[in-house]
This record gives sequence, C-alpha cells and structure tokens, in this order.
Amino acid sequence: MAETPILWRGEMTTRRALTGRGLGFLSPGMLWLIGFLVLPSLLFIVLSFAERGVYGEVVWNFSLANYKRLAGFGTFGWTPDYLLILGRSVLVAFVTTSVSILLAYPLTFFIASRPPRSRFMWLIILIIPFWTNIVIRTYAWFFLFSPEFPFARVAAFLGLIEDGTSLYPSAFAVYVGMISDYLPFLALPLYSSVERLDWSLVEAAQDLYASKVRVFMQAILPQTAPGLTVGIILTFVPTMATFVVPDLLGGAKYMLVGNLIQQQFGPSRDWPFGAAISMALMLLTLLSMRIYRRKGASVDIL
Repeated sequence: MAETPILWRGEMTTRRALTGRGLGFLSPGMLWLIGFLVLPSLLFIVLSFAERGVYGEVVWNFSLANYKRLAGFGTFGWTPDYLLILGRSVLVAFVTTSVSILLAYPLTFFIASRPPRSRFMWLIILIIPFWTNIVIRTYAWFFLFSPEFPFARVAAFLGLIEDGTSLYPSAFAVYVGMISDYLPFLALPLYSSVERLDWSLVEAAQDLYASKVRVFMQAILPQTAPGLTVGIILTFVPTMATFVVPDLLGGAKYMLVGNLIQQQFGPSRDWPFGAAISMALMLLTLLSMRIYRRKGASVDIL
C-alpha cells in the first residue's frame, strides 16, 4: 500500500523518505559516538572484570576481584585507601566548582557591564588560558609558589610554612591550580546567560522591596541557570578525573582518582583494575550530576 504524500516545507514527500533523510543526517554523528564512546566504554566494562597476569598482561578470567579491591578488600584485610581517594576527588571537584561559581558571578557581571569595545578585550583575557596547554599553566604555579616569590614569603611571615620553603606540594596549591585552570570553563557559559539578563525583572523585585538575596535567588539565578548548569558540568566532570594538576602541585601527598588511574595504565600495567576505577569514576560523575539536577530543580522553584 502506497504511503500518503505529505507537504513538508513546500515539498511533497512521505514519512518514510523524511525518516531516511533524518537518519542520513544523524548517521555520521551516531557512528562517531558509537565508535569513540560507546564501544570503548563497553570494552572498559568487560576489561574491568578481567584479571592481571604475572607480567602485566590481561587474563580473561572474569570476576569481581577488581571491584572488591577498589572497595578496600585485599589480601591483608580491609583498608579505606581507595575509597578515601575517591572521596577526596569528589571533594576537590565540589570545592573547585563552588569557588569557581563564587568567582564567576562577579567576573561575568563585571564583563557584561563594560562598554562593547572593552567587553571584547575582557573576554579575550578570559579566553587566553585556553591558548596555553594545561601542563604549562600548571608549571607556571611552580615559579609563583617558589620561595623567591611573594606568595611563599607572605605565608612564611604568617607562620604557615617554614622560611625558605615553597607552597607546593600541598592541598592549597592543588586547589589554586584547579580553580585557575577551570574557572574559564564555568565563566564563559555563565557569561552567555548574564549578557541576556532581563533587568526589568531585577528592577521589579527591587521595587517590591526584596532583599539582595531574594533578588538574586528569584530574579537573577533562574535567568542564569542555563549557563550555570553548562558551566558546572564543564567544570565538575573534568576536575573529577584530572591528574596533571594534583600530580605536579600535590605530588604524592595529594593523590586523586585520576592519578590512581594513570598509575594503573602506566608502569604497574594493571589495566583491569584501572578499568574498574574508571567505571567507578564514571558512576560517581553520573550520580553527582543526577543529584545536582534534582537539587538544581528544587532551587529554581524557591
């Protein structure tokens, strides 16, 4: 039975032809995602249940040993070391994202309030860190935190560190490096929402004698929520898995889950355990984003 022709954008066609045309447009992107995201993820899932051989090779004997080891159950009993690393990674990602939000709001409002000509210059300054590799940016903090520079001298004067020592390796250096590296990821999407802010709603809230907190929560936050959501995702997800910044600025004193994964795929050659850690990191990231989406929806309602 022949299909009934339909008119679509001035063209006579059929639903089957439209479906085939849509699949043709979608197929390159779908094939890319399947080849470089879905299939590698499935391979990692299978690999996480395998075992490591004596010489680091993968032995395809499937078990839950890697996940039990990640949970702390080993040959000599239970230890919370790996769980502490996972928890520390979530904490670092949360603190980095939270501080970036506190810095991004005044920064984006400042840029949006500039004249059009100077606004472009400020955006260029914000984007400049993207032009430099993250390793080079992290190495720059080595010089800034060295004993010869004012940061370390002020900290030594306040008695926070010994005289003649640097501010790294330390948790403070890790947080500073993470925030400086990932602040633009949050500020740029937030700026796109701040620039389109409807100030008449803000003025209406002020005319109704709303406090500054209520003005922000009910007139500014809902309007900037789309850009804030994108910025949080772009900041929280990579900070969960980063390893360059904690490896250089934290050293062995501040290991995160990204460093742990790097070790398994490095000299230790324990790929199955590294795949299990990667799966745990993926689940933690999805769970955190799920919690944020639920809490974020409740904030929008307030």
